[in-house]
Amino acid sequence: MDRETAIRIFKCLSDASRLNIIATLRNGEAYGELLAQRLGVSASTLSFHMKKLEEAGLVTSRKEQYYTVYALNPELIRLPLSELLADGAEGEDEAYRREEAYRKKVIDSFFDADRLISIPVQRKKKLIVLQKLAERFEIGRVYEEAELSEIIARVHPDYCTLRRDMISEGILTRENGRYVRIK
Repeated sequence: MDRETAIRIFKCLSDASRLNIIATLRNGEAYGELLAQRLGVSASTLSFHMKKLEEAGLVTSRKEQYYTVYALNPELIRLPLSELLADGAEGEDEAYRREEAYRKKVIDSFFDADRLISIPVQRKKKLIVLQKLAERFEIGRVYEEAELSEIIARVHPDYCTLRRDMISEGILTRENGRYVRIK
């Protein structure tokens, strides 16, 4: 199923009246007038909702003399939710690209070459800066406090705050003056 169809279906299902119509049609097909009566809505309101349901492919209709008979589209109704979400990977890729663009913007704003200009106040930005700083350390390697402080001081003079923030964010662990990067 393509992404646009899935979006149309989810938008259509986000309305309580349409969910009531689908629930009613689960018992079998029905004339428009009967549906309107069962749901306590006017014929024009029902017609509006049925048009949306048909556009999404959830409902089919046919004419019988003067009446329109509506039924659920069994193929679409029985589709597992996982199939409707199958094209979500495309959305994930776009979200990843936006996230990476934001990360780059933060790094460009707070770093001048290899020097940290200032420590961000906003936690989300600070975490990006701390993760960038953590790239200077090997995961799992033990660093003495003096060595760790010297590496951080090359980036920013307030190495104590940065070291403490890296520990509080779970990037580093500290035990007996020794530090280890864990993520």
